[in-house]
Amino acid sequence: MSHHLGFDKSLRLLNSSDFKPVFDSPSFRASHQHFLILVKRNQLDHPRLGLVIAKKNVRHAVDRNRLKRVIRESFRLQQHQLPSFDAIVLARRGMDTLDNAALTRQLNKQWQKLVRKAASND
Repeated sequence: MSHHLGFDKSLRLLNSSDFKPVFDSPSFRASHQHFLILVKRNQLDHPRLGLVIAKKNVRHAVDRNRLKRVIRESFRLQQHQLPSFDAIVLARRGMDTLDNAALTRQLNKQWQKLVRKAASND
């Protein structure tokens, strides 16, 4: 069972027309104290990820970049268990206080929660 674990452009939400449907009518969401994940089904055969890490909530560029790296890596490793949906991870204030291990743990919990929600909506 060898899966391609890359994270190429096809796995990303790239422009506002990709983001808009998810923001306008998310199918479901997973909420955490430090972040929110909005999800909407897509017609593709794979999930896609979008990130919104606002300067207002995470002041320093170095922290924003670290958070984006950790979120992308978590998504990359989980992508084969995820159904076909578009997910947007929005940072909340204080997200930069989580270390990489804690953030990865929380994200993995939320991905699993989304898998369960998606399965129960089928």
